[in-house]
Parts: sequence; structure tokens; C-alpha cells
Amino acid sequence: MSQFSGIFRQQKFGYTCFMQITEAIYTHGVLKPTIDLGLSEQQRVRVMVEPIEESPVDREAAVARLKAGIAGMQFFSNGRLPNRDELHDRS
Repeated sequence: MSQFSGIFRQQKFGYTCFMQITEAIYTHGVLKPTIDLGLSEQQRVRVMVEPIEESPVDREAAVARLKAGIAGMQFFSNGRLPNRDELHDRS
């Protein structure tokens, strides 16, 4: 499993607050962070959950679907490209 974590500072309502982003593992109804969060016991926190796909097979299949979708798109121009003035009509 890759380890991703970060601490961010944000100005909110006139004071600075810190936000941490890290990975956790859900086991038997409990989220367990993969790193020490440095929190006090019983400290309340806000949690936002984003599932992480771990299987390399799933990732490879997703990349293959993406490439197939891109290959089927028509991004080709048959004529000359417009110049800056034509793109930004200033009238």
C-alpha cells in the first residue's frame, strides 16, 4: 500500500487551522490510520472518506479503458487553425 499523508494550514474565520490527509484501513467497523495522527485521546475530528482502489489489475484495466476511450475520440482538425484574433472576437 502506498503511504500518502500531508498536513495543510488554512485560514478560517480569522484563525489558522490544520488539516491532515492520510490513508486508513477499515477493519471490523473501525477506521485505523496508517500513521500516527498526533491527536489527543477522545479528540473529536471531522472525517471525509474516499475509497482507494488497491488492485494493480483494476488499475491496469482502468488505464486500458481510458486509452480505448481516447483512441475512439475525434480530436483532429481538417482545416487551418484559427488565429488569436479569430479565437478572441473583440467586437
